Amino acid sequence: MSLQQPKPRPWLIAAWPGMGNVAVLAVTHLIEQLRMNPCGELDTTPFFEATEVQVRSGLTHRVELPRGLFFCWSNPGRGRDLVVFIGEAQPQTGTLEYAREVVLEAKKRDVERVVTFASLASAMHPSLPSKVSGVATDTVTLDELRRAEVRASPDGQIGGLNGLLLIAAANLGVSGFCLLADIPYFAMRVANPKAARAALSVFSLLAEVDIPLEKLDAQAAIVDRALIEALEQMEQSLGEDAPSASRDEEEKPEVSPPEDEKALSEPDRARIERLFDAAKKNQGKAVALKKELDRLGVFPEYEGRFLDLFRRTE
Repeated sequence: MSLQQPKPRPWLIAAWPGMGNVAVLAVTHLIEQLRMNPCGELDTTPFFEATEVQVRSGLTHRVELPRGLFFCWSNPGRGRDLVVFIGEAQPQTGTLEYAREVVLEAKKRDVERVVTFASLASAMHPSLPSKVSGVATDTVTLDELRRAEVRASPDGQIGGLNGLLLIAAANLGVSGFCLLADIPYFAMRVANPKAARAALSVFSLLAEVDIPLEKLDAQAAIVDRALIEALEQMEQSLGEDAPSASRDEEEKPEVSPPEDEKALSEPDRARIERLFDAAKKNQGKAVALKKELDRLGVFPEYEGRFLDLFRRTE
């Protein structure tokens, strides 16, 4: 007589709005595809304050604070069940305590692991696949990510609750990891289904849960086309609006890239520094900076500094 393996304990997947809306896109797709059922709501009133009143037809309406909703899925087989938490907004204060409350509610459902998704702004072209990296609360979990060929995320920060939830989980003895999918730095405010799809694909492998991804594929194709067109228009606009000195330089015959940063002329260095300063104040200016670094053939030398402009992930 063979003994059945015990059913693995559930995982919690939590998400809040962030760059590229990657986390929310991923969990809403998960809820839809697995037909998850609502199974609870977190009391968020201690973490949010009303700052405005809705007025319609001259009448005030009841203030509605951002909600935090739980959804549950029972695996029909011997695989693990899943619990999803989706927050409508991130509080401005008390974020770690908010995260702690989410984990405490999850522990009531016997959750053994916490998973979040985030985006990582990079210099990727929108036509390329979104790469996924990961961070974990402990070395054992990090090794699991590596065995799944998920590279460790570069040093930096994960902004907001998509990162803080991992700290709250670790403090309560629950392991966790965050999957970060690359998005183009020039389109951080655009919802990115390709990145959500990439993160979900890795999650599906790690959780051993089959998740249909065709809908995200179709959405990604549409968004990618729009981003490629937008990037081409920005590059054309930069070429047309470039200062006369830059135009003159671009008309010169192409020369071999300098071997190191010292080969740059003083005017080139000064122009790069001005572009870095502009990009720090307005990340939309990073397109012009990237184009200039590529033109001078020095992007590899400035790549780390360039990516630091976007290193804070969400």
